[in-house]
Amino acid sequence: MKTIPIVNIQQFEQEEPLKDFYSNTLNKHLKANSDLFHIPHKHDFFLCVIFTEGTGVHEIDFNSYQVQPGSIFFLKPGQTHYWKFDKTPKGYIFFHTKDFYNLYFSDRKLEQFPFYYSIKNPPNLTLSIPEISPLVLFFHQLDTEYHLTLPYKKQKLASLVNIIYIELSRHYTASENTKETTSSTYLKTLATLENTIETYYKTEKSATFYADKLNVSSKHLNRITKTTLNKTTTDLISERVILESKRLIVHSDNTLASIAEILGFEDYAYFSKVFKSKTKTSPLDFKKSYQ
Repeated sequence: MKTIPIVNIQQFEQEEPLKDFYSNTLNKHLKANSDLFHIPHKHDFFLCVIFTEGTGVHEIDFNSYQVQPGSIFFLKPGQTHYWKFDKTPKGYIFFHTKDFYNLYFSDRKLEQFPFYYSIKNPPNLTLSIPEISPLVLFFHQLDTEYHLTLPYKKQKLASLVNIIYIELSRHYTASENTKETTSSTYLKTLATLENTIETYYKTEKSATFYADKLNVSSKHLNRITKTTLNKTTTDLISERVILESKRLIVHSDNTLASIAEILGFEDYAYFSKVFKSKTKTSPLDFKKSYQ
């Protein structure tokens, strides 16, 4: 059975064995992984990449984003993506596990950064060349440190990652794409909801189930999702189910009936009806169009 490749951080070449962090210049990274970057795959780590040169397309979970000088992308574990380049790209890329960050910043979480707090937030940022110039220096310093063997190496890497995320968050929150919310409590509840949906979406599709799990009323949970994302709890559940169905339809050899079963639907007809109501196309037509 064909499945979507899941890439582990330890697969990437390292001069020193760091199991939870990796950095490289973009051109070296792509050359070393030329058989992988152009096909859909998943990571089990957080990824950040900045482009100083090159053009193309970056597809993330069936959404296409233009690549150009000044493009920056953020990926969370589990997202499916691949690249197509028209002109040779240059820049920097780094990955790390969640534990890598949490070890050095135990009083903070990666979700504090807007590009990681919700999968509903855009996974990209586009800045002008003058705006990225100071950022590129941090990326360069991070990559240089990664390839050296000096005392306190991991501490410095973590500090540089934190600085990069802070600088990028300032640009990100200043962009028009960012949804501002007024309640940190709402954001925490939303993050918990998304994690809970991630755990149970294949078997549980009732908003009431998730409200009970979060110990809040269904009405209050809907108020939170409407305020933060302008969507209902049911919308979020459905979107996660549809996203996974798209991944399986396009990137696996499972039959459509098997996919319906994997996603907790009693029969294919009902699954097809739900899929079409959300995407305006049938599962079979979606598969044909994507191929």
